[in-house]
Amino acid sequence: MAHLLLTFAVKEEARAFHKLIGERSELKILITGIGRRNAERAIRKALAGQSPRLVLSCGFAGGLNPELAAGTVVFSVDEALTFPTDPPPTPPREESQLSDARGQFPSWEGTGVGSEAQGVATQPELLLAALLAACARPAKFHCAERIVITATEKRALRQQTGADAVEMESGVIRAICGEHAVPSATVRVISDDANEDLPLDFNRLMDSDQNLKYAKLTAALLKSPGKLGALLKLQKQTQAAAETLAPVLVKIISNRTQARL
Repeated sequence: MAHLLLTFAVKEEARAFHKLIGERSELKILITGIGRRNAERAIRKALAGQSPRLVLSCGFAGGLNPELAAGTVVFSVDEALTFPTDPPPTPPREESQLSDARGQFPSWEGTGVGSEAQGVATQPELLLAALLAACARPAKFHCAERIVITATEKRALRQQTGADAVEMESGVIRAICGEHAVPSATVRVISDDANEDLPLDFNRLMDSDQNLKYAKLTAALLKSPGKLGALLKLQKQTQAAAETLAPVLVKIISNRTQARL
């Protein structure tokens, strides 16, 4: 059984890490798919068959805090460890309560370990030490229902939520980990900063299951060929972000192993 489960929405987020870490019996990588429904389905299936000691929700995040440049690695941990930037703890919710009235997730990054005994057993302060030693920065995340496309949207979301970064899977993953009394943390890299517009509205290029449809992408580029350069730039930027995240995750795992987290 894998003691450590790392989740990524898409394989592109995990590729650099997998290349560095290789295959390890104590570690499992789970590709969940993009968004709440895919992440919920994947993590419930994974936890039904095993009970890892720790789950890390990894991958990309959009910047909301202007101080976070692309390539910055940010994290949030269970409420057993608190920071001024962490949101207040929220108890695990039933499946029917997983979205709020606006159809978006609140920032649940405080959910996870449910008891003091569990916190002591998993030594969460050592996880914190490993994250800080890897030069990751504590942050507040907002888990959104859709991809946030423009800098204007990011500024509004920052003002509305006070979050530093936005992504689409960690909230539900960590809430369900809380239901199973499995400790969890979010470790993400900023792929696009707060002042950056994405070149295309990727929400329009997905099917109902939030899978990117390359036929739609091709059609969008044929309609707006001037977007190709910006899209290639974003591709290089996200690849660089994944390559920045990978050694941080390896260092966290190495420190965790040495400290017997």
